[in-house]
Amino acid sequence: MKFVNYNILSYLKNSIAIVTLLFSLNIQGQIDVKKTFPYSYKGEREIINELKTISNIPDRRKESYLIAKEQLHKKAVKSDRFKADLSLIISSYFRSISQIDSVKYYGQKILELNNFKNDTLKNNIYGLAYFTLGQANSFIGLNEKSKKWYFKGINISQQHNDERIYYVNSFGLANVYIATSEYDLALEILEKCQEYKKNPEMVFGSIVNIANIYGYKEEFDKAIEYFEKAREICIKANRTSCIGTISINMGITYKKIGALDKSLVSFDKALEIAKANNFERMQIIGSVEKGRLLNELKRYQEAEDITLSALDIATKIGFLNEQEKIYFRLKEIAVSKNDYKKALSYYEHYDQISDSARTLDKDKEINELEVKYKTLQKEKEIRFLQIENTNKQLELANQQEAISNLKLVQEIENKEYEILRKENENKLLTFQNTTEKALKDNIILKKNQELKDAQLKIQQDETAKQKVFKNIILYSFLILLVPVIGLLVTYYQKIKVQSELNQKQKEINETKISSLLKDQELKVIKASVEGQDKERKRIAQELHDSIGGNLAAIKLQLNNSDQKNQSTLKAVNTQIDDTYELVRDLSHNLIPKKFSKNNFSDVLEEYFSNIGGASKLKTGFSVYPRRRVDLLEETLQVETFKIIQELVTNSIKHAKASSIALQINLLDNELNILFEDDGVGFDVNKNTEGIGFRNIRSRLDKIDGTIDIDSRIKRGTIINIAITSLTTTTDEVQPNYS
Repeated sequence: MKFVNYNILSYLKNSIAIVTLLFSLNIQGQIDVKKTFPYSYKGEREIINELKTISNIPDRRKESYLIAKEQLHKKAVKSDRFKADLSLIISSYFRSISQIDSVKYYGQKILELNNFKNDTLKNNIYGLAYFTLGQANSFIGLNEKSKKWYFKGINISQQHNDERIYYVNSFGLANVYIATSEYDLALEILEKCQEYKKNPEMVFGSIVNIANIYGYKEEFDKAIEYFEKAREICIKANRTSCIGTISINMGITYKKIGALDKSLVSFDKALEIAKANNFERMQIIGSVEKGRLLNELKRYQEAEDITLSALDIATKIGFLNEQEKIYFRLKEIAVSKNDYKKALSYYEHYDQISDSARTLDKDKEINELEVKYKTLQKEKEIRFLQIENTNKQLELANQQEAISNLKLVQEIENKEYEILRKENENKLLTFQNTTEKALKDNIILKKNQELKDAQLKIQQDETAKQKVFKNIILYSFLILLVPVIGLLVTYYQKIKVQSELNQKQKEINETKISSLLKDQELKVIKASVEGQDKERKRIAQELHDSIGGNLAAIKLQLNNSDQKNQSTLKAVNTQIDDTYELVRDLSHNLIPKKFSKNNFSDVLEEYFSNIGGASKLKTGFSVYPRRRVDLLEETLQVETFKIIQELVTNSIKHAKASSIALQINLLDNELNILFEDDGVGFDVNKNTEGIGFRNIRSRLDKIDGTIDIDSRIKRGTIINIAITSLTTTTDEVQPNYS
């Protein structure tokens, strides 16, 4: 069962217009003023507040308009805010009586005002003017222009953080999306609007329109659920206008699910409210929908009567769109009654007020209906003449036969002649009656068949035309949708790319900062260690070279001196040897104690553990055999450690690695060091001449080592170092935990 079609959709959207109208009449708020005063003695704010109040009372709405108009045209100096408020009240009145051109006129007049107390007030007034113009264009079907005004209202409210203006224009935009069948966009907006508790009218309107959308989407249970929810709000607020609107919508929904009795009750309730309160637009929609229901129930005359009553109202207030739809419904009712003459007349009226885009198709259909009607009339006339001619021929033949009979019976007695003549007359009458009856039966059968054929043809043409019209709308929508989607996709991709670039730039900046911090930390540590080592070496060298040299020279001189006092010289010699040994021990002790007091493997393992703990680097370390590696000569341990430090520094600073791994193996008197990282890699033919690699090669030259580098861009780096001619100590170094 299809819900969204030309018939239902157009009238449901009319009901949304009622919701919008009811909502718009209350956007300016209400205050409790029960008396009126001579307006010449009141201030501007007092006048506006009272006019807003009485404009929300249906019986006094025209009174508010007349007073506002009088105030607006007074020659006395008035503020632009006062003029704007008066124009809003006047446009609200014209909107309630569906004089849309006047609504647009006063909306534009507001935008010509510019002398306001501050920008906040100005933007508030302009936001209401945008809403007024958007609503006016929406009422007459100019949906794209309507969207333009609503978007202006939304933009100005967002720029100045005006919540009220934002929701007012968003609500109007949602109604336009419903009119253009963009239901998901409308739902997204209305879900937010129904949470805006500061405006009960908007809450009610949002709930009703959400229910309508579920109706379009054939989710009837949800539609009825929201209608019931809206009706409860209306009843609590004692709002007859919104109860009438809900009744129309529920009547349409009940009809679609086959609950025709409930549908009829709902329409009657809406019409009762509309007539009692002079809600003309509601009365039009309710009458047309009830007429459609009566037509389905084959109560044709009732359907036509109530639909004609809707036409009278629409004609009186100048609703051309409604007149067009009503004539279309009247044509359907006439076809259902097999009254093709009326159907043609209604269709001609329908065509006269249709838009130019469908004029050619409509003319063709009218011509076809007219030709069929005239052809039917001609055929009726021809058949009538044929029957009349046949009757005359029969009468003539019968007269000639009577004359012959009279001549034949002239010799018969007058009595026999009379009897014979009467018998002939009886036969003639019987023959004529039989012939006429047969002809009439034949004509009736042919007429019934022709009427059925004409009805079928009209229905087929109507179906084909609706299909073409729907296809045109669909193709037009798709043509418009493709560039819109393209723009949205392009915009989304641009935003996505920009976001990714920003994220990458942020990551790069964080990486650079982290790298700089780590580099600085490494430089500080390295400088400190190197400074200590250099100072130790310098002191050791000074002790060894200067003091040790001097002691050696003294000893040589003593050995070459006079052999007298040999015992004294021997004692001095012994003291010099002891002093030299002390100086030698002191110079050796000044060499870094890290490797002399700790196992080499433990030093490396602690170094890798500290790097992993101080950063996000994942580290891996293994050594085999551990005991033999710890027995390597101390100088080799120092140089090896500094080479490993340089490799780690390069991985952190340049490779941007997230993990590093070190393997040390001592096999067959050859030390093998395998270092690996998962960084960005580099071209070994171009990037191996930096200071870091020169330092590594310089240290390897001292200890007879070789290096092999395997690296690819974006694949990481593997470095293999081999050292031969090893020297080991005699005893294993014990860890120093002090």
